[in-house]
Amino acid sequence: MSELTQSLWPSLPYSAWRDTAITLHLWTQIVGKIRLSRTPWLNHSWHVPLYVSARGLSTSLIPCESCSFEIEFDFIDHQVEISVTGGERRRVALRPRTVADFHTQMLSSLAELGIPVTINDHPCEIPDAIRFPLDQDHAAYDAAYANRFWRALMQIEKVFQTFRTGFVGKCSPVHFFWGSFDLAVTRFSGRAAPPYKGKTPGLAAEVMREAYSHEVSSAGFWPGGNGADDASFYSYAYPTPDGFRESPIQPAAAYFGEELGMFLLPYDAVRTSDNPEGTLLAFLQSSYEAAAISAQWDRTSLECNRGLPRVPRATYSLV
Repeated sequence: MSELTQSLWPSLPYSAWRDTAITLHLWTQIVGKIRLSRTPWLNHSWHVPLYVSARGLSTSLIPCESCSFEIEFDFIDHQVEISVTGGERRRVALRPRTVADFHTQMLSSLAELGIPVTINDHPCEIPDAIRFPLDQDHAAYDAAYANRFWRALMQIEKVFQTFRTGFVGKCSPVHFFWGSFDLAVTRFSGRAAPPYKGKTPGLAAEVMREAYSHEVSSAGFWPGGNGADDASFYSYAYPTPDGFRESPIQPAAAYFGEELGMFLLPYDAVRTSDNPEGTLLAFLQSSYEAAAISAQWDRTSLECNRGLPRVPRATYSLV
């Protein structure tokens, strides 16, 4: 592995920054819930995620009555910046501080900018979670590892975006879900799925039913936790078709995790390979094909060659 690859794909052992990851997960939930409180509902909860940005993770522009605003986690200068379209800004430092303190600082900063916000203060998708205003337990912040996490996300996001271009059917943006703390991209067959019956802590059943209202092949990246011992890529299908788990998957380090019910690929297997981008693309493509073939998707209508800069696709008649 070259020095350039080591820099672009940093080591991210979960055990080394577990406490920071848990605290940061909760901080992103607070910011995500601010976006949720102000943004009209979009199918599959696509109105709530964060997006990888040039400095960290951003909400994108959030509408407000008299103005709009954006919130960005900056993992270079280690602060959260709230920017209002009128030009005003507020900053909240990213440093060792409790979730309760971060919650208070974020809401008071918004109030100072004339943007009063009320959020549901119960964390989502975390069993036995502590309400944000009461959480004095989680207060870790290792700036170096937060920066590593963002740098890894930048490389992964680039590969996910490339993978996304090979599909002309319905496909999600590449986005960061603060509930499960993962970067994800999801393809849809176009067919309705059976009602989702699973339960997720802190989420209403109707939210999950709407999220999985249609057949999907979904891939993503977790930094650790969520049933994965360390940073991992994942890929699953809903509903899980017969033959899916037995499908051949690339690269050799990928495997089917029976407990989670999805294919997994360790992040280290990607970052230490001679070609991390190609290794990750092989996993994304082969695990998608496992879902599409097993569930008999109309691949001819849904797939296309991957996109290239400045090369438009062939046009198709709408008649």
